Order: sequence, then structure tokens, then C-alpha cells
Amino acid sequence: MSVETVSERVQLAVAEAAAMPPEGVLSALGTSVRGLDEAEAARRLAQGANVLEARRVSWFHVLVRQFASPLQALLVAAAGLSYATGDQLNASIIVAILLGSALLGFANEFRAEKTAADLHSQISHTVVAVRGGTERTVPVRELVPGDIIRVSLGGIVPADARILESVGLETDEGVLTGESAAVEKSPEAVPPGSGLADLTDCVLMGTVVHAGSAHAVVTATGRGTEFGRIAAGLAQGLPETAFQHGLKQFSLMLLWVGIALTAGILVINLLLQRPFLDSVLFALAIAVGITPQLLPAVVSTSLAAGSRLLAKRGVLVKRLLAIEDLGNLDVLITDKTGTLTEGRIGFEEAVPAAALAGEGDAARRLAVLAVLCCEADPSVPGASGAGQNPVDAALWEAFPDVPPALAGRRRLSMRPFDHETRTMETVVAADGRGEGAIRILKGAPEAVLDACVEVAAADRTVLQTLFRRGARVVAVASGPVPVGRPSAVGAGALTLDGYLCFIDRPKADARESLARLGGLGVDVKIATGDNALVAEYVMTVLKMRAGTVLTGAEVEVMDDAALAAAAPGARVFARVSPEQKARIVTVLRRTHSVGFLGDGVNDALALNRADVGISVDSATDVAKDAADVVLLEKDLDVLADGVTGGRRIFANTIKYLLMGTSSNFGNMFSAAAASAFLTFLPMLPGQILLNNLLYDSSQLAIPTDKVDREQLRKPAHWDIGAIRRFMVIFGPISSLFDFATFGLMLWVFHAAPEEFRAGWFVESLATQTLIVFAIRTRRIPFLRSRASVTLTVGVLTVVAVGAVLPYTPVGALVGFWPLPANFFLALVGMVLLYLVLVEAAKHFYYRAADARLARESRARAEARVAARAALGLHHNRTRVHRRAAPFIVHTARPKFRRPPGHGIAAGRR
Repeated sequence: MSVETVSERVQLAVAEAAAMPPEGVLSALGTSVRGLDEAEAARRLAQGANVLEARRVSWFHVLVRQFASPLQALLVAAAGLSYATGDQLNASIIVAILLGSALLGFANEFRAEKTAADLHSQISHTVVAVRGGTERTVPVRELVPGDIIRVSLGGIVPADARILESVGLETDEGVLTGESAAVEKSPEAVPPGSGLADLTDCVLMGTVVHAGSAHAVVTATGRGTEFGRIAAGLAQGLPETAFQHGLKQFSLMLLWVGIALTAGILVINLLLQRPFLDSVLFALAIAVGITPQLLPAVVSTSLAAGSRLLAKRGVLVKRLLAIEDLGNLDVLITDKTGTLTEGRIGFEEAVPAAALAGEGDAARRLAVLAVLCCEADPSVPGASGAGQNPVDAALWEAFPDVPPALAGRRRLSMRPFDHETRTMETVVAADGRGEGAIRILKGAPEAVLDACVEVAAADRTVLQTLFRRGARVVAVASGPVPVGRPSAVGAGALTLDGYLCFIDRPKADARESLARLGGLGVDVKIATGDNALVAEYVMTVLKMRAGTVLTGAEVEVMDDAALAAAAPGARVFARVSPEQKARIVTVLRRTHSVGFLGDGVNDALALNRADVGISVDSATDVAKDAADVVLLEKDLDVLADGVTGGRRIFANTIKYLLMGTSSNFGNMFSAAAASAFLTFLPMLPGQILLNNLLYDSSQLAIPTDKVDREQLRKPAHWDIGAIRRFMVIFGPISSLFDFATFGLMLWVFHAAPEEFRAGWFVESLATQTLIVFAIRTRRIPFLRSRASVTLTVGVLTVVAVGAVLPYTPVGALVGFWPLPANFFLALVGMVLLYLVLVEAAKHFYYRAADARLARESRARAEARVAARAALGLHHNRTRVHRRAAPFIVHTARPKFRRPPGHGIAAGRR
């Protein structure tokens, strides 16, 4: 045995702990089943927190990324060759401009990465630990070797630990071993030298509890764990998002356009027998010029600004690109508890079965049976409601006198709750000898009733009444255990003892939040493990739009085609399993951008399958880790803010792409055409890059721009075809005024090459920057939409800098001559005419785009109707009982029916 001590820090290798009996492990770690006291835990925590080495934001990697473009690398190489052949001034100018552009992008991207890292560090996990003999919830980062912890279904194991006792424990260790099957665990020691996959008496950091529960002693934390030792090899690439896919398509489109222009310009200049090096530099500068070099900076700045704004509203974004996907949502599937309801499960009443209703202590006995069938064993000293599911925690809170009174009721066996059967059961002895043992089954009423020998019609009627008034109902049944099998679960007949009713009232502001999401074009659907009648009650109170209700049983018998046709018209998915939730998300993603909001282990699979997984800070560890966005509060209004913010960011990103591709394409097309008939290069490579740098600098303010309200009302998606059409239509308009400038400089002012380049530089910079005011809005004229002050100042400043540059020493350095005053009078006229033509083109472009979208929308709607008709589904087929509303309204706040003597404080929820 080797207990590692570094600066008095106790660490025990999990492989060694696995070969030792539990008592030996406790002794080696200086602890006991009562856990550490707070003073000792604090001393050990001072030696190191339970965290892996945090991924630091590397300024070096962000800086290197700015030079990752092959075009920029070629340009630097060509500039180096130019420097070597004697053209040192032009080469230095090119390198300086490229460096300036890279530093500009670096500053914005580095800040964005820091924002993402800061937000990610705010997402925390907790665990139930035994300190001083009492269970309490502690942050995972504060765990130390020697702590006794309780792990249960859905939790991520927070450290390496040796199991002391377990009940039906299974863990998914695929993240460490690669095995997909869950591993059964037990306290029995394994032989020395066992491999990582054979440590069946230990739980390992980062693995997921698939079933059951256990108490275990922490043997190692942080980097001392097996996970910590191999964490560097665990990085897995995230699936490509819709936004990333759109960026990739856009980049490919620009790549082909750039290659075509560059090759054409190079061939033309070589045919005209111009110097080879000058021709290569010019062609490469054109290629760089058509590329929106600061696109990563604009996107990351927009996302970082959006994430900071959302963080102030209680929305933590784990993956910045998820903000874009959040804005694209048109379907949101959410659970009911805490989102549409208050999220505070409060005990309401115990309703004994009809056969027991006349007995005076029937309600009390029902509560006792329910407490005995909880994950925490009331006979264990120090057991509490902490860390249990909300229903059981509310039960322990409502009956504080029951657990202490059950110290003599020894638990013989337990089958933990699972989402397949939707029940759990225990076998409990009446005394220390195990005689008079009874079997207790607790869970979803339908499942419990199916397990009972006989159920009275009155009990089924009462259950429907409870459901219709919005109560969350847990059924309890019990029966004797067959002689000779005192610890066997699943054996013996059961009789219904009654129902425990809990209430989680609809939120007062949920109706407004739903209306706001509806106004944003987001269709909200409910996926719940509750009964359909409970979900219908919530829908009625919140006045949600009517729709069908699909149960898990109905989903199970549907194939994918049938489900794809039925799911869009459904409003509620009731009694659905984790796999069914994920399947519903998958089929809806074929035609929609889907968000899923959930907080339980049964939601993790659906969270992973959705375009945007959304969870809450109080969720299970698995749910939080599977989510892209974590809400500090479970509030749909906050989510609506996130959708609006995502759409604003997406709209501003598209503004940059539209204006960049159209104006850059126009200017570069003009340069290509001019180089064919001029006897000199229309603009030097350094001048092209300087123009591009100034232009991009003005556009860094786009993330601060306002977005018209009509653009936020429905989701926007990538449409590469639309961007291409925009470029082809608006680019030539820019080229028309470039050609006009060429004629003005050659035939009116008889300009020398240096003066010609200065004139085109000023005109092209003015037109391609000022166009932002027209392109940023669909409104005509664009003056009806006011740009942000930052963007307005940035654009006007760049235009002013471009106008005065030819008169400065810097202008002379890059090869410009001063321009005549009459040029600026002509420039003002050309700019005004240019903006008028752009407005006219914008009117026809968007009218055609709207007509095309309307045709596509009609075609999709007709296809959905045809698919539904083929499957026998109709829009008016609904199971939402609006006629039940009067009854529900009157019974929304039922009176307490407190069982006598259970000790509930008045008014407790």
C-alpha cells in the first residue's frame, strides 16, 4: 500500500484502494463512515481543490490563428521575395498592413475567448457529502480525499472513490474505458493489479451513474484521479452547428470566386508582359481583398458581446456559437416543472385508497410507507432529504417527524427508481430479525396500479380528478413478502395504499413569456413525464395554443415517418421516456431548428440531440454537461431574451457578409477589368490591403448596431444562394461607379498613376463603407432605420481618413498624390447616386426574395398536410379539453386535506 502525501495532502491511488477492504481504505485516508469534520476538510482543501487544470486562453494560439490563411501566408512570402529583390518599401508596407489587420483581429478574438472561459467557470456542480455524520450538499470543487459522498442516478461521479455500500449501482465508464455498456458495481474488493475496466468496487471521476446509488469514500481528487491523468486525450470534437456549416459554405463560395479572380488577373497581367513579381503581388492582394479578413473578429466580437449581455440576464453560454443557434430556434421543447410552473414541489395531501379511507390513521400510514420507499434510508443515522429528488425531498420536509420514528425499520433491499418502469421499491423489516417484512412500491400511478392485484373503480376516478386539477400524483402500494424470501424485490402481491399529491402551480408570468416566444416565431411544446391531463391543465391555465397530445405509448408504435408528420402539430408529449424525447427532437430537426430545455438525467440524451441544449444551474450534472446554454433561473422570459440576442447577432453578422462580399467583389472586379486596359496597375498591392484594413476597421462596430424589430420576429437561417445573388446584383453597381471614377480620373483630370490610384482609393473606400447604412436595413429609404452611434462614427471616421490620406506623409509613403478639390464635388454626387441605385436594387431584390420564400413555405405546408392526411392525422384532432377549463379554474387551489398528526406546518408548500 502506498498512500501519497504531498505537502500533507492525502491521495490514495484508486487501483490500490480497489484491492483493499473498505475499512482499510477508511483507515488509510484518516476518515470514517461519519466523514471528515469541517476543520479537517478545510485543511485538506487548502492543499488543492478538486479541479482539473483549467484550459487557459492562450494569447499565442489566438495570435497564430490570425495568420492561418494560406492567402496571407503566400502574400507574406511574396513580400519577402520582393524585399529580397530590392523593393523594400512596398514589401514593408504590405507586411505592416497585414500585421495591423492581424492585431486588430487578435484583440477582438482574444477578448471573446476570455469571455467564454469566464462564463464557463461560473457553471458549478454539487454533491451530497457526509461531514461530521450529517449529509450536506457541497460544491464538487471542495471535495477532498476522505470525504464520504452519495452518488445516485444521473450524477457525474465527482472524484475517484471506493464504494462502501451500494444498491443496484451501475455506471457508464465509456469516457475512460471506451466501453458502451454500463458496469455493475459493488463493495467487494477486486484482486490486486486489476485493470481500470475491472475496478468494480470503485467509481471514477467523470463517469455517469446509470442506475442505483451508493455511498463511497473519496480516494483522489483533481489531477490525482484517473480522469485527470488522461484528460488531455479525452477532447472530443463537438458536432458542427448550423452556423458553422453556413460559415463553411460561405468560405467555400469565396474561395472559388477568389481563385477565379486571382487566376484571371494573373493571366491578364502576364499576357501584358508586366513584371512577374508585381503581377503575383497584385493578384494575391486582390484575393486577400475579396476575403472578409475580419470575419472571425466580427463574429467573435458579436458573440462575446452577446454572451456578456445574456450573462447579465442570467444566461451562461458554454459554447459561444450556441448564441447563433439560439437565435435560429423555431421550435422549443421544454419540460413543465420550473419552466411553466413555479418549480417548487410542495406536498398537498395524502389520499388513502377507497378501501382504507375509513381508517383513522390511513393517511399517516401512507406517509410512512412513502418515506420508507425513498432513496435515503430513514433508518440510517444522519439521513436527510438533501440530494433526493424534489418529490421525496418535499415528502421528508412535509413529514419531519416520520424519519426519526422509523429507526427500527431496517431496509432489507431496494430497487432504485428508473425511467423505464417509472417506479422504485423497497423491502423493509418490521423489526431487527427481518420478520414481518413488507414490500413497498412507489412511483407513477399508472405503473403502480398495473402492479396491483385489484384496483377499485373509485380509486381510478379519484386519480383522474387529481390529474385534472394539476396535481402531481405519486402512488404507493404494499404487500407481504413471501415466506423465505425476506429480501426479494418484485415478489409478492401488492395492494394500493393510496396517492400522495404534490402541487407545482403555473407561473404567474409564464403566459406573457409564452406570448413573447410566440411573437418571435418560436413554437413551444411540452415534453413531460407527467400524466397528459396534468399537462393539459397547465396548457389551459396558460392559454397555450391548442394542439394534439401524444403519449409515450403512442410515440412508441409510430415509425419515424408517422412521428415526423404528427410531431409538428403536437403541443404536449406526455409520459415519454428519455429515448422517446431524443427521437422526437431528432425527427423535428429535419424541418426545424430545435431547442430542448431540461434539467434531469432523463433529458440528457435529448439535450445532446437538439440544435441547442438548454439546462439550468440546479440541474443534474449530466444535464448541465450535455447543455450548450445554462440558465441561472428557469425562466422562459430570459430564454426569449436569448433568442432575441441570438437573432440580433446573426443579423449583424449577415450585414457584414452582405456588404463585404458585394462591395469587395465589385471593387476587385473593377481592379481586374482595369488591369486589362490600363498601362499601369490600378492600385498597388499595399494600397489594396490598406483599403481593406480601413474598411474592415469601420465594420468592427457592426456588433453594436441596432436591428429592426421586424428582423427579430422570426428566425433567420443561412442562405448561401441569397448571399451569392446579393453579391452578383450589388457588386456590379459598385463597379459602375468605379468605372465612372476611372473615366473621371483619366479623361477629366488626366491623372498620373499616383493620382489615379489616390482617386480610386478614396472613392472605393467611401462607397463600400457608406453602403452599410443602406444594407443594414430592409426599410426604404434607409433613413427610417437609425444606426448605432458607434457604427455611424466609425464609418464616417474611416471615410474622412481616406479623404485626407493623400495629403499626408503616410499617403505619400504608400504612393498617393494629392487630389484636386473638384474631385470631391464629383465624389459627393457619385456617392448620393450610388446610394439611390442601391435602394432601388434593394427594393426589387427583397421583393423577389419574399416571393421565393412564400412559395417555399407554401410547398412545405402542402407537403406536411399531405403527409398527415396519408397517415390519417388532422389538424383538428386534439385532446386538449378546453371545455374542462371552468372546472379547472374552480379547483386550481384545492384545500388541504391534512392527515391527522403528521405535523405539517400550516401553509407550507
